[in-house]
Amino acid sequence: MCPAVSDLLVRRFALHYNNLLVLSRRALAVSSLAFLAGCRPKASAFPGYAFVANEEGQGLAAVDLTRFTLSRRIPLEAGPTAVLVSPARKAVYALTPTSGTIHEIDPARLAVRRRVHLARTLTAMRLASDESALWVASSDPPQLVRLGLEQFQADVRIQLPAPPADLDLTADGQLGAVSHGAAGLVSLLDLKAGRVRQTVPVGDDLETVRFSRTDYKTVLVADVGRRIVSVLEASTGAVITNLAMALKPEHFCFKSDGGELFVTGDGLDAVAIINTQYTQVTETALAGRAPGAMAVSRRPEYLFVTNPPSGDVTILDVETRKAIAVVSVGAEPGFVAMTPDDQYALILNRRSGTMAVIRLALVVPRRAREAPLFTTIPVGSKPVSAAVIAV
Repeated sequence: MCPAVSDLLVRRFALHYNNLLVLSRRALAVSSLAFLAGCRPKASAFPGYAFVANEEGQGLAAVDLTRFTLSRRIPLEAGPTAVLVSPARKAVYALTPTSGTIHEIDPARLAVRRRVHLARTLTAMRLASDESALWVASSDPPQLVRLGLEQFQADVRIQLPAPPADLDLTADGQLGAVSHGAAGLVSLLDLKAGRVRQTVPVGDDLETVRFSRTDYKTVLVADVGRRIVSVLEASTGAVITNLAMALKPEHFCFKSDGGELFVTGDGLDAVAIINTQYTQVTETALAGRAPGAMAVSRRPEYLFVTNPPSGDVTILDVETRKAIAVVSVGAEPGFVAMTPDDQYALILNRRSGTMAVIRLALVVPRRAREAPLFTTIPVGSKPVSAAVIAV
């Protein structure tokens, strides 16, 4: 089909001399454009929705990813800061910290199905690997709460030594790790027994905490006060090493195989790369102005890095560490989510209240020149988190 379209346009703008076909410059240009337009891989829609948490808008925006349009706004009683999905249960969960509530949304009806009040103030939530429960961190009172999703009730409450800042779980659901902010502590939890196994003094101001993704035998925690990433042994809580960073470690993103951790934050216009097996900073890669939140695609393996001050996203080739494209997306991009099929990157722009969509098939390595934006969708006031579910 592509050659036929190209040939038709070429002949329309060609010059004939002595029965020879001579292409004019215009013919060459039109032929090239026709070839690119006709032969470019066609996009296939993702059969589902992106649910966007609008913190100031106090609700969720449901974006239809078959049409890339806003389908419905779902009002909540307070501003949500996190949203995640349970494919097995065909459910979406939104956390509203100030009301201490978890909401369950039906993705078929685009409506709240159930809600439960767990505490005065909530901080974070994670889905158990078997999707039977949510583990929810509460700062008032300091607790880790297990919310059973069958009955939608709290069935385990673990008292914490200080208000939590962040939370992570192992893939087998056996262990949990909680950072405690200004208290400088990390709690390691036995989730099966429902207790804190040990609490370890680590640093000054601890935020993001993650188990290593290759074997879950170590815990990495961001000490933003000292600009350090501390690595702890998950079984004992012993500090293996403290990795000094040239930036404030504010954002973590694992490579798809878990072997490397990408870190961004204030102080450096680059991504720091930690080898999680050898627990060392191996290199840095330039990634635009003031790199922030990140997400990684698997096929092809690209790292999408938000640049809030400049309103764009820098795309790095994970293998070469090179910036291959820059995409202007909107005002203050602050969150990135990938569709499960790796066709689209969804970027939330906090100040412009939009979701920008980048189609991966249109990202062509070109020495960090601008790549095209697929579309932009208005979603609400201060979008801060998003999750995608098939329906």
